[in-house]
Amino acid sequence: MQEGDISLEGLPPREAPTAEAAGAVDGEGAPPGGPQAQAATMRVNEKYSTLPAEDRSVHIINICAIEDIGYLPSEGTLLNSLSVDPDAKCRYGLYFRDGRRKVDYILVYHHKRPSGSRTLARRVQHSDTPFGARSLKQDHPLPGKGAPLDVGAAEPPMDYHEDDKRLRREEYEGNLLEAGLELERDEDTKIHGVGFVKIHAPWNVLCREAEFLKLKMPTKKMYHINETRGLLKKINSVLQKITDPIQPKVADHRPQTMKRLSYPFSREKQHLFDLSDKDSFFDSKTRSTIVYEILKRTTCTKAKYSMGQGEGRKKDSALLSKRRKCGKYGITSLLANGVYAAAYPLHDGDYEGENVEFNDRKLLYEEWARYGVFYKYQPIDLVRKYFGEKISLYFAWLGVYTQMLIPASVVGIIVFLYGCATMDENIPSMEMCDQRYNITMCPLCDKTCSYWKMSSACATARASHLFDNPATVFFSVFMALWAATFMEHWKRKQMRLNYRWDLTGFEEEEDHPRAEYEARVLEKSLKKESKNKEKRRHIPEDSANKWKQRVKTAMAGVKLTDKVKLTWRDRFPAYLTNMVSIIFMIAVTFAIVLGVIIYRISMAAALAMNSSPSVRSNIRVTVTATAVIINLVVIILLDEVYGCIARWLTKIEVPKTEKSFEERLIFKAFLLKFVNSYTPIFYVAFFKGRFVGRPGDYVYIFHYFRMEECAPGGCLMELCIQLSIIMLGKQLIQNNLFEIGIPKMKKFIRYLRLKRQSPAHHEESVKRRQRYEVDYNLEPFAGLTPEYMEMIIQFGFVTLFVASFPLAPLFALLNNIIEIRLDAKKFVTELRRPVVVRAKDIGIWYNILRGIGKLAVIINAFVISFTSDFIPRLVYLYMYSKDGTMHGFVNHTLSSFNVSDFQNGTAPNDPLDLGYEVQICRYKDYREPPWSENKYDISKDFWAVLAARLAFVIVFQNLVMFMSDFVDWVIPDIPKDISQQIHKEKVLMVELFMREEQDKQQLLDTWMEKERQKDEAPCNHHNPKACPDSLGSPAPSQAYHGGVL
Repeated sequence: MQEGDISLEGLPPREAPTAEAAGAVDGEGAPPGGPQAQAATMRVNEKYSTLPAEDRSVHIINICAIEDIGYLPSEGTLLNSLSVDPDAKCRYGLYFRDGRRKVDYILVYHHKRPSGSRTLARRVQHSDTPFGARSLKQDHPLPGKGAPLDVGAAEPPMDYHEDDKRLRREEYEGNLLEAGLELERDEDTKIHGVGFVKIHAPWNVLCREAEFLKLKMPTKKMYHINETRGLLKKINSVLQKITDPIQPKVADHRPQTMKRLSYPFSREKQHLFDLSDKDSFFDSKTRSTIVYEILKRTTCTKAKYSMGQGEGRKKDSALLSKRRKCGKYGITSLLANGVYAAAYPLHDGDYEGENVEFNDRKLLYEEWARYGVFYKYQPIDLVRKYFGEKISLYFAWLGVYTQMLIPASVVGIIVFLYGCATMDENIPSMEMCDQRYNITMCPLCDKTCSYWKMSSACATARASHLFDNPATVFFSVFMALWAATFMEHWKRKQMRLNYRWDLTGFEEEEDHPRAEYEARVLEKSLKKESKNKEKRRHIPEDSANKWKQRVKTAMAGVKLTDKVKLTWRDRFPAYLTNMVSIIFMIAVTFAIVLGVIIYRISMAAALAMNSSPSVRSNIRVTVTATAVIINLVVIILLDEVYGCIARWLTKIEVPKTEKSFEERLIFKAFLLKFVNSYTPIFYVAFFKGRFVGRPGDYVYIFHYFRMEECAPGGCLMELCIQLSIIMLGKQLIQNNLFEIGIPKMKKFIRYLRLKRQSPAHHEESVKRRQRYEVDYNLEPFAGLTPEYMEMIIQFGFVTLFVASFPLAPLFALLNNIIEIRLDAKKFVTELRRPVVVRAKDIGIWYNILRGIGKLAVIINAFVISFTSDFIPRLVYLYMYSKDGTMHGFVNHTLSSFNVSDFQNGTAPNDPLDLGYEVQICRYKDYREPPWSENKYDISKDFWAVLAARLAFVIVFQNLVMFMSDFVDWVIPDIPKDISQQIHKEKVLMVELFMREEQDKQQLLDTWMEKERQKDEAPCNHHNPKACPDSLGSPAPSQAYHGGVL
């Protein structure tokens, strides 16, 4: 029996499988070309085995087929070499069964196994049938072609959909084999109905793909990094000693004095690289990146089978064949169509346990992903080594943002303490609290509300001074400059990371089309082809050009989808749906805010009728607090809804690439969540109390609800309450509890489901699971958009309304200290290892940050000028004050109203609630008194204050914008030392290649000299006649030899 044959006693003869049946294409027929083609088929099959060439006994992809035909292999073939401890040899799934080839990637698929079937391992142990050295793949008989094998028991009825997936997998995996990858299948797992394909990239494939991808790899050449000198060197050494306790205990975390010169990998220049240890030259991150690029590039395109007999079957078969002919299925399409359930690289091992082998994942958990190391710097280089550049850039940005919050928090605390220290010196609040002024205020609502004393709002007025003081203006300017400095600092940090990670010359290439885009293009192309066929049916075909027309049609169908693209006409319904949906959802947000406003008005009127004096005195606080809590709950719920709707709206647009999909999704999600989070705050800051009218002529909502007013101390205190509760609530509930609670709950549900499936052997199955089984039970990585989004929204809270809440940076800082470790723990312990994505910046998020920073300057200018009393105080101080102090400011801002001018049905039901009859009540506005000729008209003071407010907005905005741009101009984007190092690398690289060329030229000259000497030696000593200079002709042998030279 020859190598590769199978001895199956008692089985009927079967067609010899082809190269395609060996895991490549069709799975039927014999290979053309005789023994040579069969030998080529066997060479392809060698890469699908689990053991070395000298020990291989089973072709792993044949497990299903061998089980289906009832063949029981001999006991001493596959598992004899693994009988001692097979899992230990392959390090529990990190390597192939031979223990030498590392698993670089995992493909997961669902398969249906008959309930009575046993695993291959058990059958091997109970079989005495002799087995050849290697087996070819035995496929299922195709439906409608041949009869099934009758071995033992009849096969279950064929599921055409599942069989189609299986055949697609076989073709795809065969194409992976042709691409040079090595595969190993495992269906003997603890997870019922789930199979795994382990992928290994050999050295030659890694080298080839690294050259295609232009991956920069470190060369043998090392050079010194320019160090700081003089005073800066001493300062750096002192800082290193001070920060030593908070540095992570990770190798190469400290600043390096030497760096390897990097160069795009080239197989022709392998001598430049240190290849002494080929196993570690390409790390696991790079290996998984290379394999994923091959998975995206590899396609399966051919039709597999006809779907049975009959007209309906023929029609479906023709449609299926046409789709397979025109469509291309890479890994993204196969995942989207359910052919594979998942695809992911493996984690390096376990991260906790007594006898766990030390690995990068364990090191990351100990030095980065624990709450106990919250005070330490992040090991960003190790994060990049394990997760790749895109994820490490997110954590680097989050670390820089958190560090920059420290000075902002310190200044915010100082501003707050200044407000506390000057509270008792604030004349306006002292006047409001003074009982001797006896100022009677007009009712806050119609009928049920009565007159009230201004002194009852004393607590609110005193508290508002904490945030409404001159230091607030300074803090707003400071935060605007802080935002500009933060952006510049991050750009410089980003350039340092690009230099350290060899990304300075990296340019992102166009990504592969998404599966949904290819399917949509395929659908369009099929419709176009069917329309053309309909036209050709009605047009008589010329017999002379019939053959030529058929050739053109066939050639056009080969690359039909390559010529078809989605235009704006194809996407117009999606664009219209997007526009209408976004407008509708923004309207929903406004409607909810309006509903909360009505709730506040109704609740204030209801509480005003309460007989308890304590309840009536705290109406504003009660209504404000409950309304903000309602807003918070609605915001959290709508955030989740809007996130799902934004993803759906982006999907129906069918973007071509993943990058385009991500950018469109980010824009929609940010727009909706921005409106959802900030609309209630914008209302309090800029609309509440602006359009209320006056006593006797109030503005009503729906002719029934009277618009609410600001407190005598202004709306800034209420804005502070609104901002603080929403910000802290979102951070505590949405960002922390959800991120901690939901993964724990999902993990617990998976635990219960696994326990229900195999209750008897649950503990054993948990202990003995392979690495790829453990990782399959982890949550798939859903992208960085949610992580960035919550931080961007927080950045808006910190910058947009910081004039009303100086403690916002402090609470953001405390949240981010926890957020960094929370996200780190999630990536290390809760998620599958993400696919590595190379990136040199944070993408569209940087533009969003810059936009928020610019918007913050404008919003803070309006908050200071219109929401706070800063401008009215300045106007009174310099225009109306008699003694140059703030005495009389409160009385100046209040207008008078004659209670006899109330409209019918709006006067208080109990006018004697204060114990005396009120004839004149006061309200906050700049209007003429009732004894004036133009009573209740807007006074000149209003226009003076308005002019001052607008002037302040213009001056503040332009001044701060100029200062921010000046900061951008002063601070260079690229640090000087980094630009010098980049230039030095280029010079060293040129010198390296010049020296290499000189060595080559010198070697060539030496070789030519030796050859010339060999030529001259026979002329001078042995055969002078044979020399070219002699009179006779040279000998033929010498002439031929000279021709060779």
